Amino acid sequence: MLKKDDGEPEGLALAALGWILSDDDHADRLLALTGVSPEELRERIGERVVLAAILEFVLSHEPDLIACADALGVPPKALEKAHAALAAPMDDADWGA
Repeated sequence: MLKKDDGEPEGLALAALGWILSDDDHADRLLALTGVSPEELRERIGERVVLAAILEFVLSHEPDLIACADALGVPPKALEKAHAALAAPMDDADWGA
């Protein structure tokens, strides 16, 4: 289990990315839906907009949200709160900017 402090939005987003990348289907779907390349993901991983997009990806499919939260040892609400914290100041931000 990859338990993360639910008070750290960035840490939860990075842990969620680890969960996504541990499964080829999830990883491929993340790249396909965002249009980002693996290289761009590596370059921009510290940006709040990217971290928010990672959590939005998990939140967009309830079975993934539940599975990810379970794997991280946090309640699904912690991922929702982390997303809100990361996305709040940039509601109109563009992943590809």
